Amino acid sequence: MTLMVKEIQHTKDWLEQVIVGLNFCPFAKKELVNDSIHYHVSQQKQHKLALSEFAQQCEYLSDNKNIETSLLIYSKGFRQFDKYLSLVDYANELLEQLGYEGIFQLASFHPQYCFEGEYFNDAANFTNRSPYPTIHIIREESMARVLSVYKNPEEIPDNNIDLARHKGNQYFENILNSIVQ
Repeated sequence: MTLMVKEIQHTKDWLEQVIVGLNFCPFAKKELVNDSIHYHVSQQKQHKLALSEFAQQCEYLSDNKNIETSLLIYSKGFRQFDKYLSLVDYANELLEQLGYEGIFQLASFHPQYCFEGEYFNDAANFTNRSPYPTIHIIREESMARVLSVYKNPEEIPDNNIDLARHKGNQYFENILNSIVQ
C-alpha cells in the first residue's frame, strides 16, 4: 500500500470503527456511505506550507458541492500536539481571512489529543484521537441543517465522553493499534 493510500485507509478504518461505529458523530455514517468525504494527505511539516495547502483544500471543498466534508490528514508533520494546536488556530484565522467564516468550520483530531484541563490518560480524549493529526473541514450549512432535526444535539459531546470512559483506554488503544499495523 502506498504511503498516502495507507493514511487514507487508516483514516477510513478509524471513521468506520470509532466515529461511526460508536456513533460519536451521528452524521458521519451518511457521508461515509455516500462517499462524500474528501481525503487529502499532506506531508507538510511547517505551518506556512501547511496553511497554504489548507487554503487549497478550502477552495477545493468550495468548488465541489458534491463533497460534503474534507479531512486534511498530516502524514509526517504536526505530531507534537502543541504544534498541531497552533496550526489549528492559524487555520481558523485563515478561514476568516479567506472569507470562509460561516461557510466552513473546523474540527480537530490528533493521536495525542487531550482536552484542556483533562488528564492525558482520560479515555474521554479518545473522542478526538485519530491515527494521524487531522483537520476536518465541515460545511456549516449542512451541519446546521442536520442539527436542526437531531434531538438534543447539545448532548452529543457528553454522551461521547461517557461512552469513551465506559469503554476505557485499552479499548481505543487496541483499535488504533490494529488500524495502523
